Amino acid sequence: MSKGSLRPAMASVVALSFLLAAAPVTAQESAVANPANWPVAHSPSTITDARTERAITRLLRKLTVEQKVGQVIQGDISSIKPEDLARYPLGSILAGGNSGPYGDERADAAKWLKLVNEFRAASRKAGAGVPILFGVDAVHGHSNLPGATIFPHNVGLGAAHDADLIKRIGVATAAEVAGSGIEWTFAPTLAAPQDLRWGRAYEGYSSDPAVIASYSKAMVEGLQGPLLAGKPLPAEKVAASAKHFLADGGTEHGKDQGDAKLAEPELVRLHAQGYPVAIDAGALTVMASFSSWNGAKNHGNRSLLTDVLKQRMGFEGLVVGDWNGHGQVEGCTPTDCAASINAGLDLYMAPDSWKGLYDNTLRQVRDGTIPMARLDDAVRRILRVKYKLGLMGPKLVERGDPAAVGAQAHLDVAREAVAKSLVLLKNEGSVLPIKPGAKVLVTGPGADSMAMQAGGWTITWQGTDTTGADFPKGRTIGRAIVEAVAEAGGSAEIAKGQGAVKPDVAIVVFGEQPYAEFQGDVPNLLFQSREGELELMKQLKAQGVPVVALFLSGRPMFVGPEMNVADAFVAAWQPGSQGQGVADVLVARKDGKPPRDFTGTLPFDWPRDARSPMVEPLWRVGHGLSYAKPASVGKVNEEPRVEVGSLLSETTFIRAGKVIEPWRLGLDSVVTMRAVDVAAQEDARQFTWGGKGDIALDGPVVDMQRHLNGGFALRLDWRLDARGSGPVTVAFAGVKLDVSQSLGAAGKPATLRIPLTCFAEHGAKLNAVGSPLRLSADKGFTVSVRNARIEGVGETIPCPPFVQ
Repeated sequence: MSKGSLRPAMASVVALSFLLAAAPVTAQESAVANPANWPVAHSPSTITDARTERAITRLLRKLTVEQKVGQVIQGDISSIKPEDLARYPLGSILAGGNSGPYGDERADAAKWLKLVNEFRAASRKAGAGVPILFGVDAVHGHSNLPGATIFPHNVGLGAAHDADLIKRIGVATAAEVAGSGIEWTFAPTLAAPQDLRWGRAYEGYSSDPAVIASYSKAMVEGLQGPLLAGKPLPAEKVAASAKHFLADGGTEHGKDQGDAKLAEPELVRLHAQGYPVAIDAGALTVMASFSSWNGAKNHGNRSLLTDVLKQRMGFEGLVVGDWNGHGQVEGCTPTDCAASINAGLDLYMAPDSWKGLYDNTLRQVRDGTIPMARLDDAVRRILRVKYKLGLMGPKLVERGDPAAVGAQAHLDVAREAVAKSLVLLKNEGSVLPIKPGAKVLVTGPGADSMAMQAGGWTITWQGTDTTGADFPKGRTIGRAIVEAVAEAGGSAEIAKGQGAVKPDVAIVVFGEQPYAEFQGDVPNLLFQSREGELELMKQLKAQGVPVVALFLSGRPMFVGPEMNVADAFVAAWQPGSQGQGVADVLVARKDGKPPRDFTGTLPFDWPRDARSPMVEPLWRVGHGLSYAKPASVGKVNEEPRVEVGSLLSETTFIRAGKVIEPWRLGLDSVVTMRAVDVAAQEDARQFTWGGKGDIALDGPVVDMQRHLNGGFALRLDWRLDARGSGPVTVAFAGVKLDVSQSLGAAGKPATLRIPLTCFAEHGAKLNAVGSPLRLSADKGFTVSVRNARIEGVGETIPCPPFVQ
């Protein structure tokens, strides 16, 4: 499908959707797919060669029921140890976004390899000698690993419109993942984000299904290489995972883990196009989506997982779940869900629930709730992937080459990708490229911030604490520009504000702070300056300094005022570790020409205002200027046309001491409050109890059910100032826990995290939370609270005692 044909086709789908909506159908009927409406595909026969299938059949006869059940469950390294496999012979292990070897989030490749080998050795002693399958989220390079090559996030790669580049990125990523001993990455993401309020929009290459389809094939081939009959993948290749099946980018209001309310033709046209191509290319795994389709969770939708994916699309590999996603299926919990495997899921991702899930699944197989034929099929598919990866005979493939991590050839590809991802939206007066010999100021919050340019899924899940030290072979954008300007005979400085010397030109680097799923969901597309970026640009302009705005973001956003103030405006997305790619396009050499021209074009429509879905885009997919093809941009709209409020989600309650709307703070008469300094001026509120009483946050009833798994916790950043005379409790959604032993040392900032499961197991209703925090104490207790929010965490955290 060409870009030009996409919009008329979408119009016909909308019309069809309207007609279907007019007919009375039940939610159950509208969530049942008709396979005849879906594309036909098939996994290559090289995945199911006769010799391998005979070997699997023989092995299935030897495996006990206990060993078979173990094969269909995957645990996270934060909650399982190699020695646990002797009792629980799990078939797979993963390392989630916040999980590092031996609790070290900044472990090097050698340490990763050591951990993988320990699990591998332990698994070969259990489960009839079947080794574990080890998976990791390498979504823009091997991003959990310091020193790895970090490529632009997918939104930037979509702007490059270069499938060959995507394949080369796949080759480099596979080599670095395999270099740390790991053989499976949860990529590529084939979402087609349609509402940019979604916090994972940057994980999608484009809203255009044609771009996604072309990239799907390229990335799978880059990661896995060609699949040869009877031969395993080479040691520098890893299994791909086409994800998330299906329509995670089409949920209502862009809500993560939400509901895609779509007619089936629209579901197929917009959200399915990347999958048949990936399957034909040999993708060994597919990951199911957290989201729903017309009210039915995809983890439990047989018509999608079995009838469409496995039968119509002929997928012969394994279908893995997402982080406790099976627990969201109706009638299920993270430790009890026969419905998912019966619907077609082959491997439960049960990071912290694996033990209870193993026991319950074993019981359900024995009592016939899960048919043995379905269990055998799931295990066959898992073993099929293990054989293809060379984890099993006749020839074993040993992965592990730490020297491949951060190899110069990979860094060169990343630098190229950065340059090709940049989109020029404005260049009045030809302020770009920066001329030889110029005095340049690089300023703004992103000027020297590896966290902002790398984004989420970098070292940690949300990516907020990434630093330049994590990538010694990388460059922040500011440092790369300083080097390039100096090489061209000029001078440049990185400074806060306006710098020490009036420059010939200023580059203001600003944009979104890092985020990943949940935390990235926003109510609209308004970019709100938090560090005075717009005012800084105005001050520079008032002094006659031309301004280049370099915008870092995971999605197009409404930046009308910034666009009008700037002389040049560049959408740089989240370019990753190699900031030199930015300098290659922005800074001219001594001959007056930059190493590269702008070639990137928009992968998504750019908003005219902050409303979403967009009423009328300012620029459509495919738009982009260049030095070779300049164009003048007139004044753009500056009115957001939405209510200007907080960009923070409903799961942020207190930030820097301030209560965030829509939440309200209430104090008992015995509690007093005043502003105090903890880490910055008046960044906390100090509460002092003059007697037994409470402080409480209340507001509109919010559905937080999607956060109900072991990966999310209530987080309080505070400082204990005086312990007081009685117990201290924290309540969430009406359930109270005693935190008296978890307050931290007096006078020192501390963080308390309580998993939401701790409240849920005692009756908290997360689908209707009206009071997310109630802190109760007695006379003399004094605490200074900086932040309170729901946060994703990777490690296993014990629950405080329950209070009746």
